[in-house]
Amino acid sequence: MNRKRIFLLTIALLLIAFSWWGVATAQNGLLVRSFSRDNVPMLYVAPKNQDKIPGVLVAHGFAGSKQLMLGYAHTLAHAGYGVLLWDFGGHGANATPLKFGSLQEYIDVATAVLLEQPQIDASRLASLGHSMGSSAVISAAIKDSQNFAATVAVSPTGRGVTPATPRNLQLQAGSWEPGFVANAEKLLQAAGGENQNLATGKGRELIIVPNAEHITILFRDESHQAALKWLDATFGLQSNSNYLDRRMIFYGLHLLGWLILLAAIAPKFNFNNNHQKVAWLRSFAGLLVAPFVASGLLSALDSAIELQSLGGLSVGGALGVWFFLAGTIWIITIWKFPRPKIQNLYLGLGLFALLWLAFGAMAQVVWLQWWLIPSRLLVWPILSLACLPWFLASEIVQQNVGTGKRLAWWFCQSILLITGLIVAVSLVPSLSFIYLLLPIFPLVFGVLAFAAAQVNDAWTYALGSTLFFGWTLAAAFPLAG
Repeated sequence: MNRKRIFLLTIALLLIAFSWWGVATAQNGLLVRSFSRDNVPMLYVAPKNQDKIPGVLVAHGFAGSKQLMLGYAHTLAHAGYGVLLWDFGGHGANATPLKFGSLQEYIDVATAVLLEQPQIDASRLASLGHSMGSSAVISAAIKDSQNFAATVAVSPTGRGVTPATPRNLQLQAGSWEPGFVANAEKLLQAAGGENQNLATGKGRELIIVPNAEHITILFRDESHQAALKWLDATFGLQSNSNYLDRRMIFYGLHLLGWLILLAAIAPKFNFNNNHQKVAWLRSFAGLLVAPFVASGLLSALDSAIELQSLGGLSVGGALGVWFFLAGTIWIITIWKFPRPKIQNLYLGLGLFALLWLAFGAMAQVVWLQWWLIPSRLLVWPILSLACLPWFLASEIVQQNVGTGKRLAWWFCQSILLITGLIVAVSLVPSLSFIYLLLPIFPLVFGVLAFAAAQVNDAWTYALGSTLFFGWTLAAAFPLAG
């Protein structure tokens, strides 16, 4: 191993170790406890050695999980609040399929569990929810207005507010999610408009978080601190906490460390990278056509089968079908199919293991339920197989090209993939949740493009990436009944 690779390996290991240290220190002074009640996975986060503290319920949105809301939990707990998070049905580690009329049941269970915690002052409760979760906490606070002194609705979808209920309502939306901003403005008007009179429970406020959309708003200090300030004002507290949630920065360093590690060790392996190049025009023509033909075929399938809950996974199953159709069309257009070797299987599994650790090992404690429960594990191989043609075609056309051309391919794939999915959603509106995930695709495919450049082998990359991407789909999308 030459000095350059030794240097890269050292930097990678240092970054990985430093990132784990950073995530661990974010919990200093906090009690963090996982448990289950009535088959509902829950997480309780609170300051150590404090009694009679306010309690806050924190509810995630559609396709979210309790981990996705940990930025609020850490910020509030460091400031002296006891926070309870949970997974709604079909989400995260909750194996019970979601029924939208059951959200109040989860709020009731969570409230009872929060009140059982010995640190919590039962007379001081509040709630915070994102998107679907905002509707749940708003409805609960209207129903039980005397129990919840304040409600924070992030990217709100709720309704039924009045100038009197819920008490002390703060609305938040990102400047890059205009639909949710418009809904927040309507809710604010229905609730009586801006009002800082929190002592009477009629406090009303709208916070527009700059340069944030539906997902990134959950990781923004502006959102965390605005919620904390609102709750402090409600309960007459003056927080001395200077905690800012930086766990996602450490997560990024962790991911970077593993990618550098891949760059350091990849040259040691004998990849089968002598495949014949495909004509550029034919390669690009396939990429240009495949997403739109796949969207048309998906629309035709929608008239015959229920795509929204295909394979027992809400939206995610249909997305897997879309990748299968687009990838197959791209493969046919290329008309090049390298013969796999047994070493591709071993190296592909190794690449999957590295990507799994790089992306998910820390995600489990930072922002995503990465460990698959059995019902999700069952759909993982099917989703992976569905996505295989796309990733195989992607690397076939990039075999042995330089860094600049790989960047160009990543950019073109991202643009055409997003455009094709927008067309798919316009044709099949039941899949509209995909709109909210579009900003994530370039980031995920950027990571995979870097991995592709290191292995430079079609089958190794295709096997490793499709297993990883299938796992990601199985982890992220809700279970359907």
